[in-house]
Order: sequence, then structure tokens, then C-alpha cells
Amino acid sequence: MASQKVTEWRKLPISLTELCIETTLRCGQSFRWRKINEQWHCVLKGRLISLKQDPTHLHYKVTWPTSTATPKNEHPQDFEDDTSVLLHNYFALSHSLTTLYAQWSLSDANFARRAPAFTGIRILNQDAWETLISFICSSNNNISRISQMVLKLCTHYGPYVATVEGEAFHDFPGPEALAGEGVEAHLRELGFGYRAKYIAETAGCVAQVYGERWLLRLRNPGVPALRAAEEDILVKKEEGAEEKESVESKADLDNPPTYQKAHEALLTLPGVGPKVSDCVCLMGLGWGESVPIDTHVWQIAQRDYNFGGKGSAKTKTLNKAMYVAVGDHFRKIWGPQAGWAQSVLFTANLKSFSEQAAGVEKKRVVKVEEESQEEMVTTAEVVPKPGKNKGVVVKIEESEEMAATTSVAMSRKRKTVAAEVIPKAEPDATVQTTTTRTLRSSKRIKSQV
Repeated sequence: MASQKVTEWRKLPISLTELCIETTLRCGQSFRWRKINEQWHCVLKGRLISLKQDPTHLHYKVTWPTSTATPKNEHPQDFEDDTSVLLHNYFALSHSLTTLYAQWSLSDANFARRAPAFTGIRILNQDAWETLISFICSSNNNISRISQMVLKLCTHYGPYVATVEGEAFHDFPGPEALAGEGVEAHLRELGFGYRAKYIAETAGCVAQVYGERWLLRLRNPGVPALRAAEEDILVKKEEGAEEKESVESKADLDNPPTYQKAHEALLTLPGVGPKVSDCVCLMGLGWGESVPIDTHVWQIAQRDYNFGGKGSAKTKTLNKAMYVAVGDHFRKIWGPQAGWAQSVLFTANLKSFSEQAAGVEKKRVVKVEEESQEEMVTTAEVVPKPGKNKGVVVKIEESEEMAATTSVAMSRKRKTVAAEVIPKAEPDATVQTTTTRTLRSSKRIKSQV
């Protein structure tokens, strides 16, 4: 095993409302981050990055191998200098999340209601190739299984970088590594199923037909790629490496990319449908208006935004026209970063975050409740004649309770009767009744934290 060099911990000033890694790294965007001993670890561009967070700072350190284990075109002495820039780009820290949340809350009452439980969720600015293959793996899958598949890809085909706490970390494999002979069969053996074919064929398209720069040309020009990714491609060009380009990719040089162009271009790849294409556009190419619509988002659209009709006429399946309509609706209410807002509601809809959502929901609204309770107790008691000391025959208690809540126009009554049998009294005893009425009032205040 090659030796490793580890930096000291460094930090970036950022609050939990601007970035919460506990949520952002677990909500189905990237599938390579692993948590070990309260620290998150992932290989990004040839170095292993470790993260931890406190309320005011994101702390990071870098582990990189010696040159014998360093990927080509990466220089260990440069890692420390540009990791802060890499993280700034990766977490898209140029956007003010507080401002965006405020805008989305003003335009959408549903977002305003659910967002307080899920602050700090940012869209990651990831490598487009990794995002493409990861979301091909996501077809009919869940986050846990996708993560396992991506780990297998890295372990079997990606370059080794470092070991932390006994766990080996590899970088994500490039197109050439996944386009080789026998890859599809091997992936099937590893449990990828039908996705194995799509991964191998897409890798072949990118490596042998479109060329690596093809994905970079689909990027939003206003959003920087991860710096090292661009440098890798440029170095290869300077060294004279030939790159095969399709007619479509050459035409892109003269026509600036748009979200729609990028979306349609990705649909030409094996295993890529509208949802996978939108995931790549949003998280790998920087198109913030891209709104991926999967089962969770379709449920949100139906439940909270009245899509699909009602009752027996309700549409259960998401067709192409409805997919476009839902995306357009969200773009209309959330604006140019609609995909970011969608990720917040998507996370809120995941079962793994249900307790987090429920906890804030109880505290969400400042609520004052007044309860008035009126209780009437009637006691009937049989009193024996003078000289008789036998007890009462029956003691009956009747209570009536009324409670009123000011925040909700509703009332409830509860009537109870209790009877207690007591030794029999003398026949000529008299009955005395007493009635007492009490009024109880209390206030309960629930306030948002």
C-alpha cells in the first residue's frame, strides 16, 4: 500500500442554514460519501476529502497518496492549495441559500410550511460523468442500493487513493474503464442487473463516440465545473491526445448550450430517460432550472399541488406530457433555481427524514390555545333519620365537561356517570342533594423554535 500524506484540519466559514452536510450528503445526490466516526469521507479529483461541521464552520482535511498512486495529471503538492476552491465549487457556495429559501417561501406556501425542518440543503456541483452513471444506477432503486452499486464501481474499476479507518477509498472510474470488454458481464455478476448493459453502452458512447469534452460542452456556462475536471481535459488536448467528436458535439461549439439542449442530448444515451437526464442537468451540469420528477416528486405534485386530478379520475401514472407540466409549474413558482427548491421537498418526502419533518411540524406555528372546562357534580345522599347510623344507599356523581379551543372552531362534550353501592339505609331516610359547579381555564402556548 502506498504511503499517504494527511493535512491538518482547515475550515471554511459557513453556517448550518447555508449548508448542512448531514442532510445534503444523504438526500440522494451523491452516493460516494461515507460516514465514519462522525466524519464524512469521499474522493474528489484524486484526493480523499474528510469533512465535519459545527454551527459556524465546515472543517476539512485532505489525504492524498504518493505519486505512485496519484492519478495522471494530478500533483500532490497542489492538492492543499486548491481544495478550498474545489469545495467552494462542489457545494456551490456562491449561492445564498438563505435568500433562496426566503424567495421560495414567499412564492409557495407549501414550501414555507415544510422548509423549516430542512435548512441547509444545497445542490451539489458534481462531475457530470459520475452523475450520469450514478443515476443510471438509480433506475427502480433506492439510495442505499445505489450507494452500494457505486461503491462496487469504484472498488472494481476506479483508482485507489487512500485508506481511512481500515476502509479503502477509490476515485470514480472514467468512461474508458467502464467501456472495456467484459464489463457488462462482470457488472451483472456484481448485481447490477439490466443496468449493467446501460452502463457499459453509455461508457462506450462517451469514450469512443462523443468524447470526454462532450459532457463539458453541455454545462451551464455560468456555473464553473470542478476545476480539476477541466484541467484534465485541457492537459490531454495539449499533449495531442485525439478525441473523437460527433457532428452534434462539433455544432455545440458554435451554439451556446441551454438546459433544453443539454436535456435532449443526454436522452440519446442508453438507459437515460427524462428523470435521469434532469438529474444530470441539475447536479452534474449546473442547470438549476432542471426539475427531476421521480416517484417522490410525483407524489408531492399530486398531494400538494393538485396534479393528476381527483378521485376516480386521478392519474396514477406519470406520462410525458404530465412530466413536462409538473416541471414547468415548479419552474414558474420557484424560478431559475427550481431544482434546488425541489430537492428540499424531495428530502422532506423521504422516509429516512420523516422524524425530522415531524419534529418541526409540531413547532411550526405560534399557537395559543385556551381551554375552558366546566364541571358540574351532583351528589345525592340518603340521610337516615335521627338515631339511625346506617350509611347511604347510593352515591351518584355526574360530571359534564366542555372544552373550547380558540385556534380551531370545535368543541367536545364528555359525560360520565359513576355509581357506588353503599350499605342500605333505613326506609324513612331523607334524600339531600348538593350541586357544585366549577370553572377551570388554562392556556397552552406552542411557539416555533
